[in-house]
Amino acid sequence: MAAQTIENYRDGAEIVRGDELCKKKIIQLLEEFCLPKGLFPMEEMEEFGYNRETGFIWLIQKKKKDHVFKQIKRAVSYAPEVTAFVDKYKLKKMTGVKTRELLLWLSVVEVYFEKPASEKLTFKTGTGLSDSFPASAFEVN
Repeated sequence: MAAQTIENYRDGAEIVRGDELCKKKIIQLLEEFCLPKGLFPMEEMEEFGYNRETGFIWLIQKKKKDHVFKQIKRAVSYAPEVTAFVDKYKLKKMTGVKTRELLLWLSVVEVYFEKPASEKLTFKTGTGLSDSFPASAFEVN
């Protein structure tokens, strides 16, 4: 289903390919929307796309990537395709990102700052649960 969604937004989108260029572009985008630059620690990225008109972004990597944000001891899994709509201080309608809560993997559907000046980044799951963490935990080291 995600691939079909991406196809719907390709027209008029800025699309880059190759791991190095994709990483550079996602960091630029996160900076532009005042979000931590380390939110997507993905590897072997093949494509990054951004449709500025709709705010839709997508990231395609060769295979699933599991990552632990050490500062908060939180495991996150990134599917081969990750999509979201980006807005100032917010990612919404996300697909392809899961976080581990006890023994369950829950889909992350939103990431946002409650207030622009906030130091806490909130993650909301598809079940409605949310948790906030210091934004510094998601910066590039």
